[in-house]
Amino acid sequence: FCTPCLQECLKPKKPVCGVCRSTLSPGSRALDLEKQIETTETTCNGCSKKMYLSKMRSHAASCSKYQNYIMEGVKAVTKEPLHNTRNFPNRFTFPCPYCSEKNFDQEGLVEHCKTLHSMDAKQVVCPICASMPWGDPNYRSANFMEHLQRRHRFSYDTFVDYDADEDDMMAQVLIRSLRDK
Repeated sequence: FCTPCLQECLKPKKPVCGVCRSTLSPGSRALDLEKQIETTETTCNGCSKKMYLSKMRSHAASCSKYQNYIMEGVKAVTKEPLHNTRNFPNRFTFPCPYCSEKNFDQEGLVEHCKTLHSMDAKQVVCPICASMPWGDPNYRSANFMEHLQRRHRFSYDTFVDYDADEDDMMAQVLIRSLRDK
């Protein structure tokens, strides 16, 4: 994990696993592993630039040659045609609409905005809502902080199947409600 993502998962109030987001029990940091990541050199498979492992993720995100290298590998092992992944919105990490700091999960974005932008009255687009199938990427919330606190207390991923249409979801809800009785 890169440092900003890991820091987001290790917030003192509620440290969570970087993969499944379950609550972590107190433990000690693997300082020897951190040191090894900070001091081990590697080479980008796309552009051949040398760097430390700790810098590789941010480099890979901006290196077009590395991204082409990865796509070639994916094409080599894929039997069916690739779907254009750019058509699928990122619903896992979000930028702050005020300061454009990136890679917040939903809970992290809410906390960041409460801490740093609670007095900012600028009308902004909610990046969480804009990524949803029903979201309007141009809608500017009149009171973004109120919107965050009311609408984003939970993760939609827990409750929504983005691939199911409305009729399928309604049928699933009815079947589950009959089972619960």
